[in-house]
Amino acid sequence: MSKLRCIIIEDEPLAVRVLSDYISQVPFLELQATFKDAILATEYLRDHDTDLIFLDIHLPRLKGMAFLKTLTNPPAVIITTAYHQYAVEGFDLNVKDYLLKPFDFERFLMAVTKVKSIEREKQQPAETQELKDFIFLNVQKKKVKILFSEILYVESQREYIKIITTKGEYISKMSTHEMEDLLPSNHFKRIHRSFIVSVNKIQSYTAEEVDVNGVAIPIGRGYRDVIENL
Repeated sequence: MSKLRCIIIEDEPLAVRVLSDYISQVPFLELQATFKDAILATEYLRDHDTDLIFLDIHLPRLKGMAFLKTLTNPPAVIITTAYHQYAVEGFDLNVKDYLLKPFDFERFLMAVTKVKSIEREKQQPAETQELKDFIFLNVQKKKVKILFSEILYVESQREYIKIITTKGEYISKMSTHEMEDLLPSNHFKRIHRSFIVSVNKIQSYTAEEVDVNGVAIPIGRGYRDVIENL
């Protein structure tokens, strides 16, 4: 499994140093960036994907819980705080773990290993799908069979995704991250935080957008190398 990309959102310099040091000691973690407030992190996440966020709750300008509620397709989140009273609200927002400061390396390692295990389980269906040419998705309370060869692109719709195929459109309650794990990576590429496209269905492209079946789909700034490497 590839490394888990992670960011730190924390306004205490000492806490940032501790987390950065812990991350550097774990081979399967890769620190992308650190942010002293959630507004700066929001700007970063518009153009970049990450797998894991270490999030403090008491932040300037935008509090940690409020920030979580703004994310349409949140990655895994581990809360790091000195305040235990937010634990229930955190788990309601699908937080993977809750580290009470000060926490030692052993407790940190337990939390990130849990996230790694969850990510590995999500990857396993994708490996199986490489041998298939279809998936079944939940659409309006029933399982619908969708052929990979018929998918044009996938678009994020907040907590739902819209799958556009040659035969029609389907809405399913899942994230683009989850859908990306189910699709064969050699045929489908994420080119924007909100879009996954079928490589075989791309008719033309520029530095800013691709054309799929007559629809112009934007290329995120952090994904331009994906198109260049096709």
